Amino acid sequence: MSDWTFAQRDPSEQLAKLHHFSMKKKQAEGDVEFLITIYEYVIPPDPAMPFYAVTDRQTNQKSVPFHPVGWGRTLLEALSRCREAIMRFNYEGE
Repeated sequence: MSDWTFAQRDPSEQLAKLHHFSMKKKQAEGDVEFLITIYEYVIPPDPAMPFYAVTDRQTNQKSVPFHPVGWGRTLLEALSRCREAIMRFNYEGE
């Protein structure tokens, strides 16, 4: 366990270390960049899933807007699931 985790005094604080990633999704209209933030919780909301990934953009905005996310036991698992969610629908603009 990393020493930063000892800074949390109360589980309701939901202290998390942030990891940032970027990916480009190729689409017919051109590349779209997604910024992905992964939260590494000291005490996660779901104890089996300490990593939560979320993007800065929605997809499928013109039908039913979808915010790509991913949960996982590892950073890799959360990042992979979020990437898969990004690929599920097209980005349709602001």
